[in-house]
Amino acid sequence: MDNIKDFAEGIADITDSAVDDYIEPELYDRYNVKRGLRNEDGSGVLVGLTRIGQVHGYIFDEGEKVSVDGKLYYRGIDVEDLAAAAAAEGRFGFEETVYLLLFGVLPTRAQLDGFCALMGRNRELPPNFAEDSIMKAPSRDVMNKLARSVLTLYSYDDDPENNSPENVLRQCVSLIARFPTIAAYSYMAKRHYYDHDSLIIHLPPGSGQSAETILSLIRPDQQFSRLEAETLDLALILHAEHGGGNNSTFAVHLVSSADTDTYAAITAGLSSLKGAKHGGANAKVMSMMEDIKRNVKHWDDDAEVADYLEKILRGEAYDRSGLIYGQGHAVYTKSDPRARLLRDKAASLAAAKGYDDEFDLYRRIERLTPPVFKQVKGSGKEICANVDFYSGFVYRMLDIPEELYTPIFAVSRVAGWCAHRMEELISGGRIIRPAYKCVQQRRAYTPIGRR
Repeated sequence: MDNIKDFAEGIADITDSAVDDYIEPELYDRYNVKRGLRNEDGSGVLVGLTRIGQVHGYIFDEGEKVSVDGKLYYRGIDVEDLAAAAAAEGRFGFEETVYLLLFGVLPTRAQLDGFCALMGRNRELPPNFAEDSIMKAPSRDVMNKLARSVLTLYSYDDDPENNSPENVLRQCVSLIARFPTIAAYSYMAKRHYYDHDSLIIHLPPGSGQSAETILSLIRPDQQFSRLEAETLDLALILHAEHGGGNNSTFAVHLVSSADTDTYAAITAGLSSLKGAKHGGANAKVMSMMEDIKRNVKHWDDDAEVADYLEKILRGEAYDRSGLIYGQGHAVYTKSDPRARLLRDKAASLAAAKGYDDEFDLYRRIERLTPPVFKQVKGSGKEICANVDFYSGFVYRMLDIPEELYTPIFAVSRVAGWCAHRMEELISGGRIIRPAYKCVQQRRAYTPIGRR
């Protein structure tokens, strides 16, 4: 690697223009390029249609963008209703959510029981897969190991290239069921081979919901409370889908439109989700919160907390980025429904586990950030806490290691990816092929002896 680095530096020494990838910002304006596929008002460029998920955070009234309370719909059903129904009936809701996303309808009691049993039967990995593909090739990063494992499962599929709806559905259910097992085993391998801790591997339960399966697989004693499992189940429900335009789901649409196989398509989603600007955001929140807890002596003092938030926004504290992580969203303006639901559940978990003071600090930061943001930035833009602000805190209260924060996001979001893959194969029809304008000036070829 050192030789490659020296070689690259040597090229850069010859001429800056030879390896210059910088493009002047004014060129984006000249050619009306929608950077990040975003319109000037921050809304996303419309590139497709979907029946799967809708993210609602604002309306246009006589041409003016107006903020509204955020809503998230799965197949037209309010996610708050899904979560509330599961809680009212004293059951877990993630498997019902998966069924709804994949099939487009809510299951009957018998259908849901059958689907949960099917998921349970498919949680185990193929014979010797854990030993040969995970334990013998561990990774420092669980997301990378999860991606490699999904690609490896292609080799264990007797019909991997068949993109008929029936076969893709089979592949999708198998992947959704196996994601908790792969993520847990990948973490345990990392923990053993890189952190030098004891290797503890549990067989996945043949029954039980995804939230229970995850907690059972990552805890040495396999013990957890009902409240802990319910809280994780809610987090899985809330992360399962977020419209077709989020980066990882769009990646799945993109590669699926090329008519690739299911394992490659889902790996594309994993590769996107791994990014710090996407699935890794809650880890950023946790790091920021640790910094705030170290530097703010009185967590219950609004003035002291607000003063430090102002320093963060001015780029004078924490990572000097000028960002308060977990605050603001591309679509949600007044509120993120996922954050509201997870915050309310976090309150119960904090009370049960002795995190009341820390939870109050989170609530105080959520309340103080909008006015501090307006004061520092001089902006009328409305911002709210997003789901990442509370998810990392919830995972920590559940004693889930940070290395698993984004993989657990993937355990949930794979349901949405699979639904969107099915939709792209059935309704897409054309390979996604946007345009890039080349702004490199043309130049003559220079013979090698005169360079």
